[in-house]
Amino acid sequence: MDMHEVARLIIGLRSGGLTAKQINDLLLYIESGDEKYLPESDEQE
Repeated sequence: MDMHEVARLIIGLRSGGLTAKQINDLLLYIESGDEKYLPESDEQE
């Protein structure tokens, strides 16, 4: 993925309502696989 694609991804996530912290955590999870960055669900079961 080149920088143009990364920029489009971030813009899309922002337009989807994610905060900067949520975007950073998602990208860290994707790259590292560390579950401490795994996004938490907003839905209550």
